[in-house]
This record gives sequence, C-alpha cells and structure tokens, in this order.
Amino acid sequence: MVKTKARGDQVVTTASTGNAAAALAGLCAAVDQPNVIFVPRTAPQAKVAQLLAYGATVFLVDGTYDQAFELCLEVAQAFGWYNRNTAYNPYMSEGKKTAAFEICEQLDWHPPDAILIPVGDGCIIGGIHKGLRDLLSLGWIDRMPRLIGVQASGSAPLADAWERGLEAQEMAPVEAHSVADSIVAGLPRDRIKALNAARQTGGAYVRVDDDEILAAIPVLAQGCGVFAEPAAAAAYAGLVRAIEQDLIAPEDRVVVLATGSGLKDVASAMKAVQTEPVVVEPTLASVEQALGESRTGGRRG
Repeated sequence: MVKTKARGDQVVTTASTGNAAAALAGLCAAVDQPNVIFVPRTAPQAKVAQLLAYGATVFLVDGTYDQAFELCLEVAQAFGWYNRNTAYNPYMSEGKKTAAFEICEQLDWHPPDAILIPVGDGCIIGGIHKGLRDLLSLGWIDRMPRLIGVQASGSAPLADAWERGLEAQEMAPVEAHSVADSIVAGLPRDRIKALNAARQTGGAYVRVDDDEILAAIPVLAQGCGVFAEPAAAAAYAGLVRAIEQDLIAPEDRVVVLATGSGLKDVASAMKAVQTEPVVVEPTLASVEQALGESRTGGRRG
C-alpha cells in the first residue's frame, strides 16, 4: 500500500487464491485505495465474499491460479496498475519475513529446531528464510532453524525438485490440484528462494495427501484451539510426515506455521469432521434422549 501511494498509482492489483487478496483488499478498504483482484473461479466462496465485502473489484478467472497470475501481470502492465503479485513484487519477501521475527521474539530469541511451512508459490518460506538470515546476521539468534516445506501431493513441484536435486530453472509446470487451494501452484513463482530455504538450512520438502490434510483440521482444532483451512492444516500433516521420515527428532522444538482460518473454507472443514450436529426439541427430555442415559450416567438433579 505504501509503495502504491508513493508511486502515485491509481489502482493496486494482485492474483490470489484468496488469502493474500483478502489482506490486500482489507488494507485498501482502510485507506480508500481502489484495487482489482484476480481469483481462480474455483476459489472457496467465503474467500470471494470477503473480498467483495471489502469493496474490491473481483474478477473470477475461468482457469487456474497460474492463469490468473499471468492475466494479472498482463493487465497491470497494460493499465499501469501497481502489481503486488508474489515473486514479481520484491517487497513481498520483506513483508513475509516479519513472521520469522515474531516466531523468534515469542521464543525469547531461542530459535526452534525446525519450522514447518505450507508452500504453494514459495513466497512465505522464502520470506521466513530471509528473516531468519537477517536475525542471524544481527546476532539476535545463534543458529538457523531447519525449514521444512509442506506441499499437497497434487501440487508438489518443489517437493519433486528437492527429491530429484533439480535447480529452479529445471522445474517444469505441473497440472496442480488439491483441496488446499491456497497452496495450489503449477509452477511456483518464488521457486528459487523456496528451494534455497530448504537446502541452505538443512531442511527438506515433504508432500501430504488431501486425506491427510483434511484429517489435520480437527486435530489442530481439538488439540490446540486453532481452526485452520486446508492449506494451513497441511503444515501439521507435514509434521506427521516429517516425523515418519525421521526429519524431526523427538527432542526437537518445532513450530508449525498455520496460515489461514478454517472459516475461509467451511465446506472442507465439514468434510474433515465427518459428523453432523444433533437436532433436538427445546426440552430437557429431548436432550436426554439424544445423549442416551448410558452416556450421561442418568439425570442430574
């Protein structure tokens, strides 16, 4: 927003599956800044509703996120709009890196052994890496945590590149799909930084199936009170997978980065819990019947 105002651009734009766009649209609403958002047509309705509520102009692109990204680039150049797209805009990493500052500050500047990060385009893991390198250079932390990127199995080009030892320029686009829409990217835009983040910290990439991602939603919610959307829950599913692959030791201190609220994809959350609420009449007898005397241990007086 500051850069948009400084340049004197009339409109700021981005392509997003919903979360980055919501943050931009919210800030724009606060300062009366016109903004145009390009979102894949398949984005969850709740994410689109949030954008519209903020007053953003929203284009639902009848295609993939990658196609929405390319269209945003083309339109921004044609109309002279300020573009905050991931990897295209260099200030994105500067913003993302502040999460590394917050993590280390909350741990009294004793960095964790590993950080699990959900990865789509690679901007967040690249930004976290930059923030940690800044802190290490300043002497505020004394070592670098291992950064472990988590990708959905249906959208795992970085995990594939890490496993095969490919460089970023050797990566090819994949036909990406996953219930975790926020981390779906056919060819990650920040792939250079994303690969460096894992390789330069002794980290890794793991991939998790959609079933594992959905299963992680109630585990996080019931275990620590965090209601996460699928992309965010993928980080916890990745922790489970990393333990299975001996990438995480029992004594390790680990941070799981959950990046989006479950309220942004209620349909997936309902699939994850696989239960329905019980309908009762507005009477004590109806509740007792629903619970069952064997479960309640009888009526309490």
